[in-house]
Amino acid sequence: MAQPLICLCLTGTTLEEDLEIADKYRPYIDLVELRVDWLDEDERLNVREFPSKVGLPAILTIRRVADGGKFEEGEASRAQLFARALAFAKQDTTKNFAYVDFEDDFYVPSLQDAALAFGTRIIRSFHDMKNPVTNIVERLDKMRTTGYEIPKIAFMPHGLSDITTLAKETSEQLAKTEQIICAMGTFGFPTRVVSQRFHSYLSFTSPAELSENLLEIGHTDPKTLSEMYRFKSINEETKLYGITGFPLKATGSPALHNGKFKEEGLNAVYIPFKAETAKEAFDFACEMDFKGYSVTVPHKEEIMPLLDEIDGTAKEIGACNTVINEGGFWRGYNTDFTGFSKALVEFVGKPTLKGKKVSVIGAGGAAKAIIYALKKLGAEVLICNRTKLKARKLAQIYGCDFAGLGADCIPQIQSHSDIIVQTTSKGMNSTEEPNENNDPLWFYDFTGREMLFDIVYEPNVTPIMKRAKEAGCKVTNGLKMLQYQGEEQFRLFKDIYGRS
Repeated sequence: MAQPLICLCLTGTTLEEDLEIADKYRPYIDLVELRVDWLDEDERLNVREFPSKVGLPAILTIRRVADGGKFEEGEASRAQLFARALAFAKQDTTKNFAYVDFEDDFYVPSLQDAALAFGTRIIRSFHDMKNPVTNIVERLDKMRTTGYEIPKIAFMPHGLSDITTLAKETSEQLAKTEQIICAMGTFGFPTRVVSQRFHSYLSFTSPAELSENLLEIGHTDPKTLSEMYRFKSINEETKLYGITGFPLKATGSPALHNGKFKEEGLNAVYIPFKAETAKEAFDFACEMDFKGYSVTVPHKEEIMPLLDEIDGTAKEIGACNTVINEGGFWRGYNTDFTGFSKALVEFVGKPTLKGKKVSVIGAGGAAKAIIYALKKLGAEVLICNRTKLKARKLAQIYGCDFAGLGADCIPQIQSHSDIIVQTTSKGMNSTEEPNENNDPLWFYDFTGREMLFDIVYEPNVTPIMKRAKEAGCKVTNGLKMLQYQGEEQFRLFKDIYGRS
């Protein structure tokens, strides 16, 4: 099958807006989809001239509400709009719509004949906006009513396991045919980046300016797809890496690792794949033959029993943030320890923490690596966690003090306040003022003498950092930790790349 195309989905309210956006993203795309259902009513009457003006192959789509669109006026009105847009075909076929999208239950012989006569290829589509679709190959074959049509199936997965099933079903026999396969939503993101592996004719994208219009579908923008993920260079030889976690709303790892792959000239791509469980992520990585992937919250402990071997440091810590696949043999590592140690020493300005009393907020997988690092650096550690029992269990392993996480714990935190390390996900992606929901220490008043290290890095200044900084504290986020642990991960990824 040929290299998949990048299609820009245009959902502006006017043709002028759509044309301006298409021109902006022209360097990154192969074709556009004009979503007529998003246009203002009077604008819909003028779509016939759009192909001539845009100067790119264009898909004509008038999507019904039931299929995720906005067209509500009924099938007769929709058929008339299709007819108007396809009529008066020009001898220069580049000035006609290159494709028209008809749903698999929309059969109007006159429209089909017109499309075929004018050289407009029919995309025969099926959408399920709520559920996954199985038996993909069989369904696609049934939709191939003529050799000139391209069948399309778009569905909403319930979890990453549905994408694993899709990967199993989209066997090599699809490499010899043309079809469009779209798994929507955040779980479906891998199908958009490595659509070549799913044998899809194209990958749909949306402009950043209009991303909210199709938010539930889960499009990325074409510039990100082209530049960060190097979509056009992905082929059968490309080695897959990635990051998993839940909810995995934002991560800087793809930019870091894909940048290094490009810099090193390696034929590899690093993609996020959201999974509710470590088992779902592992099964997907096995099916897709990932060479390695990063593991983030909350899977750093759950992943360990699934692996064949655990590195000594990761075993001591009891958490794993990196897994490597060598011929089906999976090894686990922990690079959080290295990344945090290097970033903390740089932040504090001293090679040792002897005599320092440190509070660690949280007792999850990330906290384990951080406590391990703090003890190695000589610090006296207090572990504070909302579930006190979890803090106590971790404290017993490392010989630390422990406490709950509430106002009654203030005296203990004050006694271990030289450095406070925040390891939970609270505050991630939050731009609101500090409050009980985004600040794990909302009940604690900073004095200005504490040093605060928040491992969250998105946003750049988290709510707890904002409060601490206003009180006069020295603060930092987790970006340096991400960078340093990522560099160690990349060393492992590069090593397995050369041996696999």
